[in-house]
Amino acid sequence: MISLRFYRIYDIGREIDLDWLERALAQSYFTARTSFVRVKPKSIMLEDPPLLIQMHPIRVERVGRSFEFSVVAHVYDIGAISFCFVYENPDADYSELEEIAFLFAGQEGLSEFYVQYLKTLGEIVRPHIKNFAINPDFYEDYTIYITDRRDDSIDPVALLIGEKTTISPQIREEVLKNSLSYTPEDLAVLSWDSALLCNPESPTDLIDLIEFANVQVLELRYYDRELTREMEKMYDDIEHADRQSQFRRSRQYHAIMAKQMETYAEVSEVIEKVNNLIKVTEDVYYARVYATALKVLRSGLWSESVSRKIDVIRENYSMLSDEVRIQHSNFLEWVIIILIALEFVLAIWQSLR
Repeated sequence: MISLRFYRIYDIGREIDLDWLERALAQSYFTARTSFVRVKPKSIMLEDPPLLIQMHPIRVERVGRSFEFSVVAHVYDIGAISFCFVYENPDADYSELEEIAFLFAGQEGLSEFYVQYLKTLGEIVRPHIKNFAINPDFYEDYTIYITDRRDDSIDPVALLIGEKTTISPQIREEVLKNSLSYTPEDLAVLSWDSALLCNPESPTDLIDLIEFANVQVLELRYYDRELTREMEKMYDDIEHADRQSQFRRSRQYHAIMAKQMETYAEVSEVIEKVNNLIKVTEDVYYARVYATALKVLRSGLWSESVSRKIDVIRENYSMLSDEVRIQHSNFLEWVIIILIALEFVLAIWQSLR
């Protein structure tokens, strides 16, 4: 048995009430909630399981061959939408898996279908989500290859890299160091844009864990980009305010500070939800797979980048606050000086009368 799962994940920039969306779609579409089937309920905790929407299958022509994919969409409450194109063949072996993998290396030939499904899903959920919008050019993609047996004579490196070429020992070591096994019969090898799962039983839970990791990375990338835009606008606004009169500058500083605090609160709340999207607690193996997926996907780098930008916004808020207080103090000092001067003038005037 072989299976190939091609993922592309998008962000809509706003949180989604999944309970409400599920009720709205229930009469027209098959929907369900993601659940883990091979672990204890307390081993993996989900704040709000994503909503599954079964889409119509597609047929893709590739180099004279026809492939039928089933299509599933997952909608996450944090504002992410994941599409998965699934090809399965219960009678094929690893050689067939490798052949198909190279045909679709880098998800070649699938982009137009993702755009079509993105448009279709947009038409489905747009009436139920206010200001629904997706940038089709900003996404995270990932591929998972699955076979029902482990064969140590098989080299997974070329499959995961997507190239039939001589691979250097350094790259080979880099890929294979992210290999994990629970029993002698199974194997999971994770790389930066694909994974190979060899398991006699359907590794449904591992597949979902890898998808969750990709969703988290997409969200971190999205908010890293949004924070970059906010910072650029913040600096432009400060530069513009500095050219204004003192009174108008103080008012604009207050507006910039209010916007910074709003951004800081919103992003901090969302990032907290992203980081707590899923918690793997009691199952050691699943925890290792999930942690490895996050590490391979460079989740830590994106998380650090977001944290640094949040810190910059907070520091700028503090500096603007200090500047506003200084301006206010200077204003009060001038008021006091003017009052003292008026008092002197009044005293002199009275003495001259």
